[in-house]
Amino acid sequence: MVLDLVVIGLAINLGPLHNSAFILLLSAPRGVRRGLAFILAWLGCLVLVLAAVIMLTGGKPPAPRSAPSTLALALKLVLGIGMVAYAEMKRRRAGRPRPAPKWLGRLDSASGWTAAGLGVVLQPWGLVAAGAATVVQAHLTSLGSYVALMVFCLLATCGLLVMELYATYRPAPARAKLAALREWIESHQDQVIVTLSLLVGFWLVAKSVYQLV
Repeated sequence: MVLDLVVIGLAINLGPLHNSAFILLLSAPRGVRRGLAFILAWLGCLVLVLAAVIMLTGGKPPAPRSAPSTLALALKLVLGIGMVAYAEMKRRRAGRPRPAPKWLGRLDSASGWTAAGLGVVLQPWGLVAAGAATVVQAHLTSLGSYVALMVFCLLATCGLLVMELYATYRPAPARAKLAALREWIESHQDQVIVTLSLLVGFWLVAKSVYQLV
């Protein structure tokens, strides 16, 4: 479980779309407050999903080869195949000019509630679902297992936290460096999405097939 959660948590953290939107929020007036609202909503979603899984399973995985166990593995397999297919689609479309989403241009005037809503909407829900399916199969009977869940949430959020703290305590240099980071993210967005989708997709497919067989 731990290695799967580390891989998925890092992939969530490195996703380009939410990072680009978060930098825009930080760059706006009262950006630190909006960034905090985004992070709280983002982290709250992760915690709620994990809490729902734990309540559903009681912290005990379903019996091997049982219907719930097979369903969880099948879900991870489908998600992995979907990520690989999505990566191939993005690879074929890479380099084609496309206009930036209109909603990105309105983030300068976004309210705190809008920022929180973006923290929910911009979750990479496919990866979150893969993390939930992993937790379904986990024994949550020791302190170490709950620490692993905390590490997963931290890994999925650490990039946002670093940018938030940097903008809070070093606003002047943060503005320039985060703008440069956003420019790099936007110019390499397709490559990052393809790489992350392929790596996590093949990982999920391989692990699911091995456990199913």
